Amino acid sequence: MLRKTLNNLPLSKPYLVVTAIALGIFYPTWIRLAQAWLEFEQVLAHGLATAFIFLGLLLIHPPKVSATSKTLKPHRLMGATLLIATTLAWALLELVRIDTLAYLMLPIGVFAAGWAMLGLAQSLSFIPYILLLSLSLPIWADMVPALVELASIVVGNWVGWFGMTALIEGNSITLPYGRLLIADGCSGIRYFAISILLAMLTSILNDYRWRGWLTTLLAAMTLGLVANWVRISILVVVAYETNMQSDLLTDHETMGWIVYAVFVLPALYFSPVRQRKPSQNGRKPSSSCSKTGIAAVIISIVLGPIALTIAHSPSTPAPSWAVKLPEAKPANPSDMPIPLTLPNTLTQQVWHSEGLWVSLAQSQKLSADQKLVPYLRPPFDQSIWQLQETYRPGLVRVRNILSRRQVIVDQWFQVGAFQAQSYREAKLLQVPAMLKGQQRFALTTLQAACHQSTCNQALRQLEQKIKQLKIY
Repeated sequence: MLRKTLNNLPLSKPYLVVTAIALGIFYPTWIRLAQAWLEFEQVLAHGLATAFIFLGLLLIHPPKVSATSKTLKPHRLMGATLLIATTLAWALLELVRIDTLAYLMLPIGVFAAGWAMLGLAQSLSFIPYILLLSLSLPIWADMVPALVELASIVVGNWVGWFGMTALIEGNSITLPYGRLLIADGCSGIRYFAISILLAMLTSILNDYRWRGWLTTLLAAMTLGLVANWVRISILVVVAYETNMQSDLLTDHETMGWIVYAVFVLPALYFSPVRQRKPSQNGRKPSSSCSKTGIAAVIISIVLGPIALTIAHSPSTPAPSWAVKLPEAKPANPSDMPIPLTLPNTLTQQVWHSEGLWVSLAQSQKLSADQKLVPYLRPPFDQSIWQLQETYRPGLVRVRNILSRRQVIVDQWFQVGAFQAQSYREAKLLQVPAMLKGQQRFALTTLQAACHQSTCNQALRQLEQKIKQLKIY
C-alpha cells in the first residue's frame, strides 16, 4: 500500500494542492464544518470519516482523465472566472451566515479551483471525488422529515399487513399497551448516508461511468431505506408481543446496526471489483503553475476571507422591539396554550389579551460569529401537536393527539425591515437586511385556544386582534 501511494503521489499531488488552495480561500466555513464533524451528531457522524476517505482515495486511487476528456481545451480563464464568482457568492453567504448555502459553495469552490489551476479535463476527472467529499456536508438534516414521513407510511402499511391492533396517526403508532413514535432518530438517515458513501466509494474504485454510478447509488439508497423500515417493524412487533415491556424498545442501537449489516454486507461481498491497471492510471496532470489560475486565487483571497475580515466590524446595538396591544398584560411564557421551544439567543416576552397570547422573541447580531437569523427548531413538538388545517402561510390549526385540544397559531419573522412567513424566507432576507445595516431579528407568535366544538370563534378573535397589534 505504501509503495502504491508513493507511485501515485505525482498523480495525486496536483489535486492535493488544489484542495489545499480551496481550504485556504474558504477557510472560515471549512473550520466550522470541521467543528461540526467533531460533534459526531446523528446526521453528520460520518463526516470526518468521509474527509479521510476523500484524502485516502486521492493518494491510492487518483483521478484518471478519460480519453474523451483529454481532447478538451483547458479554458482556464473560464475556470478563473467561476472561482472568483463562487468566492463572491460564498463571501456574501458567509457574511449573513446562511450556513447551509455556504456549505454547498465549498464543493463548487474546489471544482472551480481545480479548473483554474489544472484545466477543464483534470477538473472533470476530479468531480467524483468532490461529490464524495460533499457527503460530509451538514445537509442531511433537511432530509430527516421526508424520511420520517416515508418510514411512517411504509411501516404503517406493514403493521396493517401483520394484522396487529394499532391506531396509526402520522408518525404515531398506538398499540393496546402503549404508543410508539417514529421520531427523527428513526428516520434512518445514518444508514441512508453510509449507503450512499459506500456506493460512491465503490463507483470511484471501479472507475464507473455515469450509468454505473446511477445504478449503484439507486441500489444503495434502496438498501439503506429498506433496512431501516425492517428495523422499525421489528421494534413494533416486539412492542406488540411483549406489551411494551421489552428492553429493546429503549436500547435498540446495536440491533439497528445488526439489521443494517445483514443487508449491506452481502451487497458489498457480491459487488463487482475492477482493478485499475498501471497503464490506465492516466497521464500526469500538468504541474506547471497557471498564471491565470494564480491570479484568480489571489483575487479570490482578497474578495473572500480578507474582505470578510474587514466587513465584520463591531456595531452599535439598536433599540429592542416592543408590542402594543389594547388591554394586553405581561404573562409567563409557560402559560401559553403551546409553550414554545426557543434558542437561548432569543429574548422572549409574552402578553395575554382576552384569550389571545402574543410572544415576541428577538435578538440582534452584534458579532461576526452571531447569526442574524438564528437556527430555529420547530417551536413546538410536532409529534404531539399535529397540523390539521392551513388557512394561509403562517396561520394554522394544530391538534394535540393526546388531549385532543386544538389551537390556532399564527407566526411570522421580522428580519430588519423585512417580514417573512417562513423560516427559509427569513434566512434569505438576511442578505438585503445585512446590506442595509439592519441587524435585528424577531419571531412573533400568536396563539388562541379553540373551544371543544369549533375553532371559528378563536380564529375570528385572532384575526381581529392582529389588526390592533403593533410592533414598534
